[in-house]
Amino acid sequence: MPQKTGKHRISQRTKIATGALALAVAAGGIAISTTFGDPGNASADEADPALYIDILKVKPDNAEPAAARGASTGTFTVDCGRNENQHFNPDNFVAQPGIRNGAQHLHDYVGNLSSNADSNNKSLEAAGTTCRNGDKSAYFWPVVRIDTGDEEKNPAAKSPDGDRDQAAQAATSPLITCPDVASKLPDVPDPAMAEVNRNLDLLDTQIDEANKRLATSQGQGGPNFVQNAILGPLKDKRVATIDRMAIAIGRTAARPQGLDALAPCTLREQAGDGGSGVSNGGGAPGGAAQQITCPDVAGKLPAVPASAKAEVDRNLQLLNTQLQEANNRLATSQGQGGPNFVQNAILGPLKDKRVATIDRMAIAIGRTAARPQGLDALAPCSLGQADGNNGGNNGNNGGATAKPLPGADANNELPDNDGAIQRPAKVGITFRGSAAGKVTAMPKFLRALTGDAKPSINGTKNTRAAWTCTGFENRLTDKYPICPEGSKVERIHTFPSCWDGKNTDSANHRTHIVFPDKTGRCAAGFTAVPQLRISLVYDIPHDIQVKKQYKVDSFPSEKHNPLSDHDDFANVMSQRLMNQVVNCVNRGKTCTA
Repeated sequence: MPQKTGKHRISQRTKIATGALALAVAAGGIAISTTFGDPGNASADEADPALYIDILKVKPDNAEPAAARGASTGTFTVDCGRNENQHFNPDNFVAQPGIRNGAQHLHDYVGNLSSNADSNNKSLEAAGTTCRNGDKSAYFWPVVRIDTGDEEKNPAAKSPDGDRDQAAQAATSPLITCPDVASKLPDVPDPAMAEVNRNLDLLDTQIDEANKRLATSQGQGGPNFVQNAILGPLKDKRVATIDRMAIAIGRTAARPQGLDALAPCTLREQAGDGGSGVSNGGGAPGGAAQQITCPDVAGKLPAVPASAKAEVDRNLQLLNTQLQEANNRLATSQGQGGPNFVQNAILGPLKDKRVATIDRMAIAIGRTAARPQGLDALAPCSLGQADGNNGGNNGNNGGATAKPLPGADANNELPDNDGAIQRPAKVGITFRGSAAGKVTAMPKFLRALTGDAKPSINGTKNTRAAWTCTGFENRLTDKYPICPEGSKVERIHTFPSCWDGKNTDSANHRTHIVFPDKTGRCAAGFTAVPQLRISLVYDIPHDIQVKKQYKVDSFPSEKHNPLSDHDDFANVMSQRLMNQVVNCVNRGKTCTA
């Protein structure tokens, strides 16, 4: 049931009004103004009424691409519940690894039970899950709240610090990582499926046993102990296991070649780089790599005149592009030049570009308003450990900060994000095929996100209309829908599904997996993988919709703009389970697990 009645709380704005009323009475004032009696205006954190729309006024525009010959038309649906265990926190390990409370808004989680700012491949693999089929993947999105200023209290907040500390500890211990095999297999014939699945399970068991041996043998043997006693035998086991799969496939189809190259595994002495960063398909991450960060510019601009808005928006987007290019250059130039290489070849030129870009914005504003002063001080950028901020390049960033960000209070509220949390009445997690052809497996530990949590800073390049009503799924809008009686508010989040075939993450958390074109085809160099679609249905009472009293959590700068809606995912399926997903969608089946 929606949380809008029952035990009432006094909103912050009402508390302020109550205090003001008492002072006015004490002073003998006769003109008294309060927010009492108007619940529609009682909240100090309401969304702009202009952000709501009658769904009947939204034109149908959500057409799917036509399925080509050989398209993969099946679906695989996972039941992970509706967050009945009340797993909330303001973290985002996909977009902001290691930044506690960095999202500044509350996320709703299903799937992996350990998801928090410090989550890494090792902690995710070790955790439990809410998914009925054992899928340990993490699925999370911003909560929706009803905000009348007089709602029922939320479930008491649970501190995520214990889970965060455990995850951080896991990230400091040695870890053996192996190349993903499922994502390199060809289409598996039906007669070979059982044998392939058994051996994919065995590969996961082998690496788990190797990591347990590693953990219990610290300090044993000489300098080559790990190679001789663990990595060498593990490689031999994997060669035999992979060979059995190749033989099974080869009985009724072309035998896959080159799979033996996936047998060797590696040891990372410290998994501190194992949070979630750029990695190969084997899931060997690099989340703590150095990264360039730049001061936020959008937040320092004055009110932008309408005549300057287009120019300012173009240059804000250019700042993001410049930063992304600089970080890409940084990632591809490791070890080049002398001690001043980064400063001279990357940071210096980046500063010069930013000076010119910022100056263009100041000039544009100055044509019809006072020209802003001091913006040049925002041009220099710095090199540090990756903090998930990317200077605003990543849509879901929290921004670099020198002091800790506040967590949720006892009522699961944060600054500028209050109200009664609405748990979805229905959560649909479905993997779909490709309209252009067959799909291959996602690599384990692949990170993906959809939408952009900061459109006011990043622009609308990565935003996606996600709001609709049940029965009107062909009408997606970037505003909050007001649904007809009998229809429910729904969010639909579709994820990118064209993988670069190598990386499980990227510097901006986007370039390693991108969206197909309008025909459903992937660009050259990208491979179609199962496309994740998450649908969330809410029991928002009709009168609350009409009064425009529901909203999505957001960064404070976004002021609950529904265009800031987003969703995040980390694939922690076993290789066997992912292979089942691929088999289902490629064969046009409808599967539920």
